[in-house]
Amino acid sequence: MGNKEEEASVTGKNVDDDDDIDDYSKRSNAGIYSAVFNLTTTIIGAGIMALPATMKVLGLIAGIVMICLIGVLAEISVELLIRFAVQCKAKSYGEVVQQALGSPARIVSEICIIVNNAGVLVVYLIIMGDVMSGSGRHAGVLEQWFGNGFWDNRKLVMLIMLIVFLAPLCALDRIESLSMTSAASVVLAVLFVTITCVVASIMFIEGKTAPPRLVPDVSSKKAIIELLVIIPVMSNAYVCHFNIQPIYNELEGRSPRKMNIVGRITTAICIMIYSLTAVSGYLLFGKNTEGDVLTNFDKPLGIRFSTTLNFIVRVGYIFHLILVFPVIHFSLRQTIDTLAFSGAVPLTESKNRCLGLTCAILGILYLASILIPSIWTAFKLTGATTAVSLGFTFPALIALRLGRNGPLGLSSRERSSSWLMLVLAIIVSLVGVFGNIYGMQDGSSE
Repeated sequence: MGNKEEEASVTGKNVDDDDDIDDYSKRSNAGIYSAVFNLTTTIIGAGIMALPATMKVLGLIAGIVMICLIGVLAEISVELLIRFAVQCKAKSYGEVVQQALGSPARIVSEICIIVNNAGVLVVYLIIMGDVMSGSGRHAGVLEQWFGNGFWDNRKLVMLIMLIVFLAPLCALDRIESLSMTSAASVVLAVLFVTITCVVASIMFIEGKTAPPRLVPDVSSKKAIIELLVIIPVMSNAYVCHFNIQPIYNELEGRSPRKMNIVGRITTAICIMIYSLTAVSGYLLFGKNTEGDVLTNFDKPLGIRFSTTLNFIVRVGYIFHLILVFPVIHFSLRQTIDTLAFSGAVPLTESKNRCLGLTCAILGILYLASILIPSIWTAFKLTGATTAVSLGFTFPALIALRLGRNGPLGLSSRERSSSWLMLVLAIIVSLVGVFGNIYGMQDGSSE
């Protein structure tokens, strides 16, 4: 009863009537489930496709440890962020940054959100084009189904998917409206993981998989360079912080405690899904694992019904990305609107501005998806810069600045964790940027 009274005190509900309590409890749980779906959808996107390739570099043992470690650090940073956002009565990521670090820092954080989210959505479009129309080394689903035709034109297929599937969902002006599509996207992600794990287990038992690497390879300069950029790529997989505040704002009976429950459930789900996907994908394709493992599913796997399973995996995950796309787009549009139309009425009250921004953003994303060569390139660049900043650097700085005193001041353990997170974020960012620059120079010299 104490917990219900605590929740009721947050929302101003009367708990004297048992029926009212039961009814409120059901709605409260529904709010948590909806928030978990939206947050899980924010996290599990295209980043999962790059994780098997990280196993190829790190090895299974170090790879699984890093997936768990980064997941736990991301959850700690989310709890710190929501704690101080509520303290500041902030309504967005940028607002809590401004309260802690000033207006210039807010502008930097919002630019990071724009670059990060735009990069992620460009990656989604690239994957859709590669899977449906094919790439240089891999056949597309449409070609395998119908032979050659206009669908071989990757640019045209991406444009059609953008107009027919993505634009209607992106036009919605409330993130809560996407809760059902988010739930469907999580189901599709679980379907992908289940099929991949089952196929990898069968092939492993039948001895059809090559012995996996267990530890990182440091035998050559190229291998070391790959290690330098791999952790920023993994950090991309957990960045959801830009959507924390919108999800919290629409959480029924919201409180930091309830949002922490949402974050912990989401983190547990994501760590499990990421670990299973990374291991099974790497076991399936070994040293031939692509930066986008989804493209590897264009050839028979050597088991019964593998062709059918390949189509289910690829098409199912494309629909997952279609459902994830508007959730990431929501924060991108909100942030651009905040920067460009400061002081204007909310987007929910201006349909014309909402639709205009949506069309402009989708057009720019489409053009960028044509110019950027691969998802690995995009993940390496955003992972070492904007993803690390949004997921770890800014939350640590916010906690250290706002947690110095007051009722929500940091404990000694929390302060140590924040400093550790900040130092690690800076090291990962510097090492990742250096590795990317050095790797590009080394590649061009060859």
